[in-house]
Amino acid sequence: MDLQAEVLAADRQFFAALLSANAPALNRLLVDDFILVDVMRGDEVSKSALVGALQAGLFRFDAIDPSDARVRIYGDAALVNGRTEMRMTAGENAVTVRSRYTHVFVRQGGEWRFVTAQGTPIAPE
Repeated sequence: MDLQAEVLAADRQFFAALLSANAPALNRLLVDDFILVDVMRGDEVSKSALVGALQAGLFRFDAIDPSDARVRIYGDAALVNGRTEMRMTAGENAVTVRSRYTHVFVRQGGEWRFVTAQGTPIAPE
């Protein structure tokens, strides 16, 4: 498998782990100091906060539809830019978010690990 395909596979693993609220998969994929910049509020969310909220059922992802993913490799670092449409539920509130995202991965021990993510909302047309 080429490096770009490996990074895209790691990116898909992240989305799949969110959909299934798979804490062990997220713990393997995310580096310990992982930071997510929340697409809704711009808050910084740590690995432990993200995994904990998913495990506690504070929110759930009903669907995540990524598209247009592009990978750029820089040695042992990789950037993925793409689009996504996410349908999620927080409490009793359902929301759909369309965004462009940037994901940063590093290769550690032969594995691509997720370092940081940032989403920017796409305004309704």
